[in-house]
Amino acid sequence: MIEVSGLGKRFRSLIAVHDLSFTVGEGEIFGILGPNGAGKTTSVRMLSGLIAPSEGTARINGMELGAQSQAIRAITGILTETPGLHDKLTARENLGYYGRLYGLRGANLRRAVDRYLGIVGLPDVGDRRVGGFSKGMRQKVAIARALLHEPEVLYLDEPTSALDPSAAKTIRDFVATLRDAGRSIVVCTHNLDEAERLCERIGIMRGTLLQVDTPARLRRRNGSASVRVELVGARRPESFLDMLAALPFVEAARATDGMLLVEVGDPRGDNPELVRALVDAGARIVAVAEESVTLEQAYLDLVGESGVRDARVA
Repeated sequence: MIEVSGLGKRFRSLIAVHDLSFTVGEGEIFGILGPNGAGKTTSVRMLSGLIAPSEGTARINGMELGAQSQAIRAITGILTETPGLHDKLTARENLGYYGRLYGLRGANLRRAVDRYLGIVGLPDVGDRRVGGFSKGMRQKVAIARALLHEPEVLYLDEPTSALDPSAAKTIRDFVATLRDAGRSIVVCTHNLDEAERLCERIGIMRGTLLQVDTPARLRRRNGSASVRVELVGARRPESFLDMLAALPFVEAARATDGMLLVEVGDPRGDNPELVRALVDAGARIVAVAEESVTLEQAYLDLVGESGVRDARVA
């Protein structure tokens, strides 16, 4: 659904985004994590056809960015970091205004406005001016605006910012239903827990994508996982190391504090064979668990390693 190759944006001497390349499949939620100034919002604005890239190419549902940007905007929904609503209009009037810009009219427009006011939990305040709304309520109106025209591609920049936990869960659950309906969604967020819950894959960004992978693989150092095997009995854990070294899927193993720490490439596939080999060798196993760094630590490690190298200026 989204194909990006070498995309970049320069603002005079500042390179905001460079060499951005990734894909998003139909019905996939792709997360972009990065610090302030990493280029997340600029990337979303380029991909939604709001600003022109300085270099590179992208295709959205087969349409070429630039030559077909107007058609791309018609199938795109975007939630910006700042809602940008008209304070003197009611929530319903705001949605009606933007719905007409998307080509909705008459009964179809009224149904869409009522539906999405209900989805974001604002059916009873639709006739109040948004100038008196809290930040969280304004965020909900902006989310409804992004969804009014049933877009095929959706870009969400900090979608649950300023929402209370209950409202945030409602929005996350709804985003998941959009994915299940085949929509392709890009979520830019600082909320690591939210990214891990929602996204099939995550790209960590600082000017460009430093790494793209599933949340589980991002948490693993050097692409492998450390499996902790707790043992009981008379045999010392060290006595199993030679046997483990002979197993083709074991990358490394060490013994410490009555347990074994075994490095494997695919714990879901390798752990059953690991347990079987240890039991056959006489081990008495109490527990087996995968040890991995948190997504937060993986993110900080990558962003820290990039340093100022990726915050480049010409």
